[in-house]
Amino acid sequence: MKLQAVLFDCDGVVVDSEPATFDLLAENLGQHGLILSHAEMEHHFLGGTIAGVYDKARAMGAPLPASWVSDFYEALYERLAAGTPLVPGIATVLSALDAAGIAYAMGSNGTLRKMQITLGQHPQILAHFAGRLFSGQDLGMLKPAPDLYLHAAQVLGADPRACVVIEDSGTGARAARSAGMRCFGYAPGGADPGLTGAGATLFSDMADLPALLGL
Repeated sequence: MKLQAVLFDCDGVVVDSEPATFDLLAENLGQHGLILSHAEMEHHFLGGTIAGVYDKARAMGAPLPASWVSDFYEALYERLAAGTPLVPGIATVLSALDAAGIAYAMGSNGTLRKMQITLGQHPQILAHFAGRLFSGQDLGMLKPAPDLYLHAAQVLGADPRACVVIEDSGTGARAARSAGMRCFGYAPGGADPGLTGAGATLFSDMADLPALLGL
């Protein structure tokens, strides 16, 4: 079936927000006695929500206060507002989709406020997604359930079978698979069992994505 729409995750796919997020998370959890490496945090938390981090960290022994989720979000928003770069090559991908007349949208487990903070630093990119930013938290449609990507496809008027999802986490790739959508997994570091285990086709450079999409 001919490609009708491309659905992007946000963090780690369009904006390179995850290093700052994990740095802050390591600092914060360390203050509560839970010391985790970057790799361990990716394993436990990548693709999830801050509320999910709270539950898992508590289960791992961190005595997080009841206000931790809201407190962490405020600190995170401040950290990300100080500077969040784009994933290299993403602007070229969006331009290629525009030139080909292919619709696209963004579906993230993050909050809409977070997307506006990170993407808002890049007005030309934010403009590309005007009216097509979908937050799983705000909509009550969290990955790995397929609802968020199915919702995005419906808004775009696209057949899910003709949609491709761009993800960087196993959680998102499972959502794509459950939605009946192909998934390309962005893995700049190379092998990623979480993505491949969920059926994603890996690629490591955004410059390769237009060709993978057949543009």
